[in-house]
Amino acid sequence: MDTATPAQTASADATPAASPVNAAVAPLFQPFAFGRHILANRVVMAPMTRSKSPGGVPTDEVVAYYRRRVQGGVGLLITEGTYVNHPGANGYPQVPAFHGAAALEGWRRVVEAVHAEGGRIIPQLWHVGVARRAGVEPDASVPGYGPSAIVENGVEVVRAMNQADIAAVIAAFAQAAADAERLGFDGAELHGAHGYLIDDFFWEKTNQRTDAYGGSLENRVRFAVELVRAVRAAVSADFPIVFRFSQWKGGDYAAKIAQTPEELGRILVPLAEAGVDVFHVSTRRYWEPAFDGGDETLAALTRRLTGKPVIAVGSVGLADAFNVGMFANRDAFEVRPADVDQAAQALARGDFDLLAVGRVLLSDPDWAIKVRDDRVGEVIPFDRASLDRLVV
Repeated sequence: MDTATPAQTASADATPAASPVNAAVAPLFQPFAFGRHILANRVVMAPMTRSKSPGGVPTDEVVAYYRRRVQGGVGLLITEGTYVNHPGANGYPQVPAFHGAAALEGWRRVVEAVHAEGGRIIPQLWHVGVARRAGVEPDASVPGYGPSAIVENGVEVVRAMNQADIAAVIAAFAQAAADAERLGFDGAELHGAHGYLIDDFFWEKTNQRTDAYGGSLENRVRFAVELVRAVRAAVSADFPIVFRFSQWKGGDYAAKIAQTPEELGRILVPLAEAGVDVFHVSTRRYWEPAFDGGDETLAALTRRLTGKPVIAVGSVGLADAFNVGMFANRDAFEVRPADVDQAAQALARGDFDLLAVGRVLLSDPDWAIKVRDDRVGEVIPFDRASLDRLVV
């Protein structure tokens, strides 16, 4: 998928901006070809868990939440993580499912609301892997699932997946992607980051297997490659598959699945060949070099290694980089306008193609419009209270 041509620009799905675009951020507000559609701009809403779907079913408020972000000018929405149809897929209360009639009907209503506003949306398909513990819905008796067993206080809390388990999870992702296309979503994202299941196979610390799915880097990538191939076969050729990956984990910011650019290529190139259309590169600070001794960011390196479009993300427009525990310690986070200008410059020089924005969209769904119109001073800063509400 390439960026939009002048001819494509004229047929962009969303209504063009009525106001002149602030020149400093103009690259962020160019159209972009995405599967069957043209995104109105390069601003993406990052996936953020909201825990507002009782019983795994998106509510009317969830529908309004996504609609509101499109009204605020976001070109592409990526939903919060939504778990596939496998007993160990979920790890948290009140997060949405992506299976079952009620949950899928809720998602259908989300899609219809977003499309009615001229926006585009993809679900983030999710299996939490070793993060799950027994006691969590929907079946409290089910332990975690991962590449290797984990024992805590003499109790096996994570089950080592056998071949049947691997096949079942792959089938669940493929079915979820097929359901996403059937419901009218504009693509699907596979969550392969942050210490969840796909990433568990990548990382040596959580993958201690000695079979074809463990040991060498090529073996640790095998599960993800097989999963991507199955998803690719389950959807149309022009239905984009986005793959999110990270080096860091929720409990280990220094973790790395690749120690060098060469190792990163051995992970990402097979995924691109298997059918990934876009890589979503999750970093804590999108502007930092990927490896010591180099100056390329992880997003820029991914783009160069794979030749695929890239979504960059990581503390966009905030004075504080992402930190899982930070919400307990800070009430508000300063907006840093200069970073938005710098991100636009990085996009213009080809470091990445799309820019994902997270927390500030929770407090101010009109962030994109305000940035576009040079009204950054009016942006409502993110604070902890933003986590407790959906619609602003």
